[in-house]
Order: sequence, then structure tokens, then C-alpha cells
Amino acid sequence: MTDETIPHWDLSNVFPGPESQEFADATAQVRTMLDDLDQYLAAGQIARGGAVPQDPARLAQTIAGYLGRMNAILRLGATLRAYLSSFVSTNSYDNTARKLMSELEPLLVQIQRQQVRFDGWLGTVAEQAELFQAALALEGPVWEHRFFVAESAEQSRYLMSEAEEALAAELSLSGGRAWSKLQGTVTSQLKVPFERAGKVEELPITVLQNLRSDADEDVRRRAHEAEIAAWANMCEPLAACLNGIKGTTVTLNRRRGRTDALHEPIDQARIDRDTLEAMLGAMADSFPMFRRYFRAKARLLGKETLAWWDLFAPVGKSEKRYTYAEARDFILANLGTFSQRLASFTKRAFDHNWIDAEPRNGKRGGAFCMGVPAVDESRILCNFDGSLGQVSTLAHELGHAYHNECQVGKAMLQRRTPMTLAETASIFNETIIVDALLAETGDAGEELSILEEFLNGAAQVIVDIYSRYLFEKEVFERRAGAELSADDLCEIMVRAQKETYGDGLDQDTLHPYMWAWKPHYYRTDLSFYNFPYAFGLLFGLGLYAVYQQRGAGFLPEYDELLRSTGEGTAADLAGRFGLDIRQRAFWEDSLTVIGHRIERYEELQRLDERG
Repeated sequence: MTDETIPHWDLSNVFPGPESQEFADATAQVRTMLDDLDQYLAAGQIARGGAVPQDPARLAQTIAGYLGRMNAILRLGATLRAYLSSFVSTNSYDNTARKLMSELEPLLVQIQRQQVRFDGWLGTVAEQAELFQAALALEGPVWEHRFFVAESAEQSRYLMSEAEEALAAELSLSGGRAWSKLQGTVTSQLKVPFERAGKVEELPITVLQNLRSDADEDVRRRAHEAEIAAWANMCEPLAACLNGIKGTTVTLNRRRGRTDALHEPIDQARIDRDTLEAMLGAMADSFPMFRRYFRAKARLLGKETLAWWDLFAPVGKSEKRYTYAEARDFILANLGTFSQRLASFTKRAFDHNWIDAEPRNGKRGGAFCMGVPAVDESRILCNFDGSLGQVSTLAHELGHAYHNECQVGKAMLQRRTPMTLAETASIFNETIIVDALLAETGDAGEELSILEEFLNGAAQVIVDIYSRYLFEKEVFERRAGAELSADDLCEIMVRAQKETYGDGLDQDTLHPYMWAWKPHYYRTDLSFYNFPYAFGLLFGLGLYAVYQQRGAGFLPEYDELLRSTGEGTAADLAGRFGLDIRQRAFWEDSLTVIGHRIERYEELQRLDERG
């Protein structure tokens, strides 16, 4: 990669600055809107056991009054949070933004309390089933929000009392959210001394982690060892964070009547246990096939067994590094082969600096996309290093942004997409690029490099994600009885990796501290931030197969699916395309697509071996 300027995102069209009058006015407006909704809820006795209008039209009007107010609050509140997050996530040293975020969070808690109060009341309403259904059937805002209203009523059975939920929400500021902030601050500010070309540099941990894809094994190995040592030095505070968050979740699940730690994530994913078990079973059965890929990669690297630091090693024609401009053009050209609307949207994202791509000290690792509802835009964070993997990551996050674009015009409560479906557009973008590259290349080395990028990502989403699922499942089970030490967490993580990677990797080189830096584990509001990724990959591949059969006629249906992901269960939305996700065969068919690519990879490896 050249020394070109890699962009930071621009949010100047949202507010002039965190300390601007415009930002202060918007914050004050949210407070006013929240007070108005509080008064509305009180006046209508909208609370668990509260008054229920007996006329369907009046009931629908009462529900609609809440929907309109809450949608407006969420639109502005989510914008304020995204705006401040843009500063905090890219510079954890920004004390002004962090202070403003801490001032905003009580308002977000107030929103949560209002939602709990309304949901509790909906549970009371739903006890009068005939009246409730009659109100839902009336044309207007309630009909337009019927999925949200019905789902909220169903989930209300897992609420504590209103007072307990309010207390839990307030305590989260100094409990779960505080632990999560600490983990984010510690990991984003961690710097590690590392020697390259005879010079020792203090590298941000995100930059050090990017060395996992360096062509030089010595660099990869030393970077891995330096990373492990760094996490070992920080493991105690991070273990405290994880114990605090998982302990909170265990307590709340018990008090809310959840059967186990998986209960709420499955409901949030809008799937059922049969669907999850069908998918996990197919994934587990695919491990031998992925281990063949690992062994073939080891042979390409001239080794008997793949070490952990070789997982992201480049193979094939790997000398290619992309400038940011080349990555942009590459993405635009390939997405245009699928949809001009998608390509035009993606160009707008690049042209208007929606992307923060430069790795730097104080910036969090990984990548994400966040919506900025008030301006109907998105912003993307990544840590671009010129590798094909980062090009793929950028395309992935742009898929999330396109998903947001398809939902423009929908109310906030209609947009609530489960993680299982939130990965659809991102996986689609990746698949488009890989397929286009494979179709265009006539060079075996280049084909091998492209397949490596796809299979490396698939292995992470199927094999590594399964290890994270096993890890989190055991952590929850054991945390219910006692706190876990950092050594306990490392032992669980290594055992999970051994179960999934098996003999595909050198088991003396596994990564015991994967739990320390993955932010996915550090959320009280969303546990098991792992299996939905596997769902997204396999669902996306299944959907892409439908596209290959239907051609251009598929595009309007695809856009409508993205637009509707907040308004149906995963099974119902998949059913529109004739896909039955409750059957194991669906997941096996998607994994077969990956299997064919592993077979081609092995064939190319054998050709390479023969010279």
C-alpha cells in the first residue's frame, strides 16, 4: 500500500461539532420529546395492568400515539448517539465526546424505560385477544407496525416489574455499559513494541493485528507472540469486565423468566431453536471439510500443519496490495455487475466520505457500519491496510449501508432488523465480488489468492464462530455459579478452538485470549453475538443461488427483502424465496457451495506442488 491519504469520515452535515449549539439544541429536543411521551403514557394509564380502551378504533389510536412519538425520539436519539460514537470509536482519548456520551446515556435509559412501560401495557392489552386483533386489523399506523406491536406484546411476558426494569436500566450505566466502555478503552489504547527492519515501533494493537496477513512468516509469528503477551498483561481487568457483563446478564435472565442464556438471543434473532440446531449441526458436520482446507493451505506455505499465525497468511499471487483508490474502484466495478442502484449508492458513500478507514492509535479495531437516521445516511469504520481481506471487509460494511438505504422512509420501529438478517446485504456484497473475480481470472495463482480470501473468511464465520459460540455457552453456564478467572476463560477458549479447528491447526499455537479483545462478548443487551454471522453467510449464499437462477428479476425482490427485514421472522422472509431454513438441508446446500470451492483450492494446491 502506498503512502496515500486514507480517509476519515465526515459528519459535518449532521452537526458542526459535538460542542455546537445545534448539537445542544438537538439534545434538548430529545429531552422535551421524552417528557412529552412520559406525560402521554401517564395520561393514558399506559403501563402493565393499566386502562385498556374497549373500542378497537380508540385502542388503535392510543397505540398509534405512542408509535409516532417513539419513532421520532428514536430517529433523533439514534442520530445523537451515532454522532458521538463517531468520535469515541475513532479516538478513545477524546474526553469531550466521552463526556457528552455519558450525558446522553441517561436519555437513552429513559427511552428504554418508556419502551418497557409500553410493552408491559401491550401484554395487558393482548390478554383481550379479540379486541387486540381487531385494533391491529384497522388501517393506519398500527396496521403498518403490526409486526412490531405483536412481537412486543409476545416478549412482554419476559419483563420484570416496571420498577425493576427501570432500576436495571439505570444501573446499566454504572454496570454493564461501564464494563463495556472499559473494555473498549483498554483495548483501543493498547500499544505494543514491535521490531521491523531493525526499528522498534510502538504499534496500536489494531495495526499489530493487521500483520497477521503479512507475507513474511517471521513477522506474523512475532506479531502473534507480541499480541498474546500484550493480552496476557491486560487479562485481569478484561476478565473483570467479562465477568461483570455476563454476571449481569445471568441475573437479569433469571429474574425475567428466561429459560437460559440462549433464550433471548434466539428471540432477538427471530428464529427458533430447531432452526439454530439445524444450522449448528450442519456447521459441525462441515469441520472435516474445512480442515482439508487448512491442511492444503499449510502445504502451500511449505508446512506440515498450519499455525494460528498462518490463518491469514496470503497465498497465491499475494504480492498485490491495494491503494484505497484502487479498492474503491475495484468495489464499484464489481458491485455494478449486480445492480446499478447498488453501485450508485456505493459511489455516493465514497464520494461523501462516509468511511473512516485509517488505522491509528485510539481507534477501535475491527469494522462496523452505523446508521445516521436524521440524514438518512450511514457511516463505516474499518482499518484499511491494502490487503484483499480489507477490500472484502469494506465491501461487506458497504452492504450494511445499502441495507440501511433500502429502509429509508420506514419508521424506526419498522427497521429493527435481527442480526440473522442484518448480514444479508453484506454477505451478498462479498459474494458478488468473489464470483466476479473468479469468473474474470485466467491465472491459477490469482485464482488461488481469490479462493483463499473467500475460504479464509468462510472458515472464520463457520469454524471460528462455532468456537466462539461454544466458549460463550460454557462461560454463561459456569458464570451462573461463580466468577471465572482469566485462566478459566483462556482454558475454555482453547478447548473450544480444539473442538472446532481439530487437527487442521497446530494445537500448540492456538489463541487463548480471543475473548479479551472481541467486543462482541462485552454487551449486556446482545449475547451470543456469533451464530448470526454464520446464519448470515449461509443464508446469503442460499439467496445468491436464487439470484443466479432468476437473474435481473431477482433485484426488486432483493431490495424489498432488505426493506422488510424489521417486519417479519427470518423463516417467513426466507419463505418468500422458497427457502426453508428450519430444514437442515438448506444449510447443507449452502455449505456445499463452500465445499466445491475447497475442492478447487485443493486442486490448485496440488498443481502448485507439482510446479
